[in-house]
Amino acid sequence: MLSIAQNEKLTRVGQGTPMGELMRRYWQPIAAAGELYERPTKAVRVLGEDLVLYKDRSGTLGLIDRFCPHRRVDLSYGIPEEHGLRCMYHGWMMDETGQCIEQPFEETVHPDGRFKEKVKVAGYPVRELSGLIFAYLGPQPTPLLPHWEPLIAENVACDIAITELPCNWLQCQENSLDPVHTEWLHSYWTRYQQLAAGQTVNVRGESAPHERISFDLFEHGIIKRRVLRGLGEDHDLWKVGHPILFPNILQVGSPQKLTMQFRVPVDDEHTLHISIYIFRAADGAVVPRQDPVPYYYNPLIGEDGRFITDVTFNQDYMAWVTQGPVARRDLEKLGESDKGIIMFRKMLNEQMEIVQDGGDPMNVFRSDLDDALKLPVEPSRGFVNGAPTRYVPQEAGPSVAHADIERVLATYV
Repeated sequence: MLSIAQNEKLTRVGQGTPMGELMRRYWQPIAAAGELYERPTKAVRVLGEDLVLYKDRSGTLGLIDRFCPHRRVDLSYGIPEEHGLRCMYHGWMMDETGQCIEQPFEETVHPDGRFKEKVKVAGYPVRELSGLIFAYLGPQPTPLLPHWEPLIAENVACDIAITELPCNWLQCQENSLDPVHTEWLHSYWTRYQQLAAGQTVNVRGESAPHERISFDLFEHGIIKRRVLRGLGEDHDLWKVGHPILFPNILQVGSPQKLTMQFRVPVDDEHTLHISIYIFRAADGAVVPRQDPVPYYYNPLIGEDGRFITDVTFNQDYMAWVTQGPVARRDLEKLGESDKGIIMFRKMLNEQMEIVQDGGDPMNVFRSDLDDALKLPVEPSRGFVNGAPTRYVPQEAGPSVAHADIERVLATYV
């Protein structure tokens, strides 16, 4: 178990906190690019900061303080102009750096005045990659946006799922270091629910019992491995494994269908969970351009007021959220199955110390990103009804607005 103070160190993400300063060294996805096609401004909260993401009429992306420096109104209701975001209240305009560039009445009264030069709000770099908008909230100089191979792969189709979770980010990420839960939460409990509802048992992605687990450090984080009953150490689950990318990314899936999951801290008690699915084309197939990449928001609660739990990811969400806004790690009793979680917590503390000493933590890149950052991928995964199969992540699926993805996916393996 951890002390209360140790738990707070790992979970508090505000400015000036050890974890907050570590997380600010990384590019974090904050929205789907397609959201700005529908409305060019979006209120966002990330790492405890209230910001507005916008696209101006020239196509430039900006991420600045959500509240106008004049009278503190919400700029997510502002007006994107050719080169900035104009406040709808009195017309002041800020550019993507947060610098005030126009003050209409002030400039009429004082044509030679320099008041606007003294007015600046927070402004952060943003970049679009693979249909996601990433933001960097840390100190300068800005590091390079990592080119993880799945995010820059060619001739692929992508689909983005977003879920807003009322719990701390670490509860979500520690799940990735917990292989044993799959046979219980996603198999045994799914069977129980289906039987209790009088349904035919049908467990997709079912896991056989675990017989061995292991975790190996590698240059980008931790490789998770497992031996399931009926499969030996020559199986990809053990021989290859799949990566947890430091500090808050999980990659899982097969070469035909990969998922990258980002657990973005909104604040101490909320997480933006973003999953991007990357579907690789079958031989000879050509993927039509996606502009924008389709996205959807995943609901947590059903019409009955209970968690939706008939899809795999939502079972995880239920488990994370029901631990409370911030899990009481001072009360937990860890066992042998939790050695990956213990390893990850140690890594977090080591990387926080590097930041406190003025260094760059793991996966902060300054150069040499001409090539893709390649990662291990398991060619095959798991059991379904006793037969080896490719694991299929399950979520609610694309909304009607993104039905075009179904046509595209018909060409995939």
